[in-house]
Amino acid sequence: MGAPRAHYGVRVPRSKNTFSSWCRGLAQRVVHAGWAWVQRTGSVTAEHPGRFRFGAMGTGTRLAFPLGTVFGEPWIHVGAHCIIGEQVTLTAGLMPGLDLGPDPILRIGDGVVLGRGSHVIADTTVAIGSDCYFGPYVYVTSTNHSYDDPHQPIGKQWPRMEPVEIGPGCWIGTGAVILPGARIGRNVVVAAGAVVRGAVPDHAVVAGAPARVVRRWTPEAGWQPPLRTPAPVPIPDGVTPEQLLALSELDEDTVAHLAELDAESAES
Repeated sequence: MGAPRAHYGVRVPRSKNTFSSWCRGLAQRVVHAGWAWVQRTGSVTAEHPGRFRFGAMGTGTRLAFPLGTVFGEPWIHVGAHCIIGEQVTLTAGLMPGLDLGPDPILRIGDGVVLGRGSHVIADTTVAIGSDCYFGPYVYVTSTNHSYDDPHQPIGKQWPRMEPVEIGPGCWIGTGAVILPGARIGRNVVVAAGAVVRGAVPDHAVVAGAPARVVRRWTPEAGWQPPLRTPAPVPIPDGVTPEQLLALSELDEDTVAHLAELDAESAES
């Protein structure tokens, strides 16, 4: 009998090059560590503004690297403890190099979070109140294209500008668009993808394009329509991480028994 033949279609495993795998893993760690260093070093803060000269920037505020387009920064005032995500565009004025006068054009309050890839275009005044949180890719602009002249390309016609104001404590969902002239009240939720123009009252939820009020809170009636889920219960003061970890390890029967004991103590 002759020598055994190799079966067609059967792949013979190749020997693993341990040295090559080790080199690749080392290179990967070096690249990740280097990029983390670049992100830390390239971020903009009040203490390390780099080439930027903002009109004001509070302590604890950081613009993450890589930055988006930033110009007109002498007319941009940013409060304290803000987080400006990667690739966020902040502009004041129609183009760089303009003298916009003595007053700020773009004002961002304390504790504001602007999500990755968001744009705030302040060709005229834009004010964002304190403790506002923006999801990624939110677009805020005080300028809109005009199309009055049917014989001119729209991009060549002089735009319309109206101030924008966003009250404190708002949540602006992913991909929302805030148009010129919008005046959003305090503690407003703007749903993801909503397109907002005009006035929005305090303590409202708006959704849609164009956005409309779908829920609102008033002192007299509370939330209307009523909320469908109970409000989250915050962690009580004084609870330690160790206690939370111990609670997470309890089984369902123990949790149910503790709930019964708590109900009995509340009734007595």
